[in-house]
Amino acid sequence: MNVLLFSATGMVGQGVLRECLLAYDVARVQAVGRTGTGQQHAKLKELVHADLFDVRAIEPALQHFDACFFCIGVTSSSMEEAEYTRLTYDLTLATAQTLVRLNPKMTFVYVSGAGADSSEVGKTMWARVRGRTENALQQLPFKAVYVFRPGIIQPLHGIRSKTDSYRWFYGLTRPILPLLRRMFPSTVLSTQIVGRAMLAVVRHGAPKAVLEAADIRAAGRA
Repeated sequence: MNVLLFSATGMVGQGVLRECLLAYDVARVQAVGRTGTGQQHAKLKELVHADLFDVRAIEPALQHFDACFFCIGVTSSSMEEAEYTRLTYDLTLATAQTLVRLNPKMTFVYVSGAGADSSEVGKTMWARVRGRTENALQQLPFKAVYVFRPGIIQPLHGIRSKTDSYRWFYGLTRPILPLLRRMFPSTVLSTQIVGRAMLAVVRHGAPKAVLEAADIRAAGRA
């Protein structure tokens, strides 16, 4: 398969990229983002594009892909709803609408978050926006759309988050995260499991469109 990967420099994206490069059936990975990964691999091609809200100039490079792993995400901390909506809903839908036009047989996998509100009317701002984004994506005529809702993710293989608050959290909890994963295997995931689960749903599908942490773990271990 040929894979498009958005935000290969983020914590989740780094894990997904690693698993794609290791996968026997992935022929090509094109990483799309505002900055490069700094990695070199025979399967990897990088497309650095400053304005992801406008991808018209790079449309020829976004064709002929079987899957898209959309790992772009921002923290809602200290952010107004309008700006969070622009960076979450607007950016995701602008990209997805272009991709479904160029690749109608594509499987689109979107990384959301545990607690996303598909009713779109809850009190928590970020959850409403994420839920609205999930719902809109599922209306697009891709071959399939899967929504991943991970909670706590343990970064493995030297992977680090680019977000200061997340780096602080993972630095503080590093000694206990392996224990928490053993105690709560269906709640605490790893970057490896998430990456493998994304590949699994493209290969084999999944019994549901929205995958919570336990579902992601099951798919990643299948």
